[in-house]
Amino acid sequence: MARAEKHRVLPSPEFDGPVRILIVVAPFYSAIADELLKGASNVLDGAGVTYEIVNVPGALEVPQAIAIAHGLGDFDGYVALGCVVRGETTHYETVCNDSSRALAMLGLQGCCVGNGILTVEDLGQAEVRADAFGQDKGGDAAKAALHLIALARKWGKRDGGVGFRLGDGGDGALGGIETG
Repeated sequence: MARAEKHRVLPSPEFDGPVRILIVVAPFYSAIADELLKGASNVLDGAGVTYEIVNVPGALEVPQAIAIAHGLGDFDGYVALGCVVRGETTHYETVCNDSSRALAMLGLQGCCVGNGILTVEDLGQAEVRADAFGQDKGGDAAKAALHLIALARKWGKRDGGVGFRLGDGGDGALGGIETG
């Protein structure tokens, strides 16, 4: 059983403009997924964020759905939710490692992802971690996505340029170069 320890919690970021998030849920263990979703929704509702929810068959499909949405959709960030419980075969390690690695790779490519896919030994551990009024790992994943979105907006290029832009020289014609 996981101990309840005190951790440093960052204050929630604030945004000047609207934020749109996609929550991707693998509802294989439906009661756990529902509780993770409750936690994530509570955080996003509290932050005034707009979000969509989509279900996929399992944890391996979560990063794939996020990759598709990131390439084709108009989302600022993503929350990955699901649960993988150890079984009798090595399939557990494959699903845990591959889903986690794929989400990390998306993050390294600039995709703002909060990972709320639980990897546990048994359903009792999952219930403790998913509890929206307890460890609230779904809420934590939503907070992580919001923090990453805030960083992306803080460090994002404002004008899309590469350090210089053409100026009009005051006469309306493109002339001198203004440095940025």
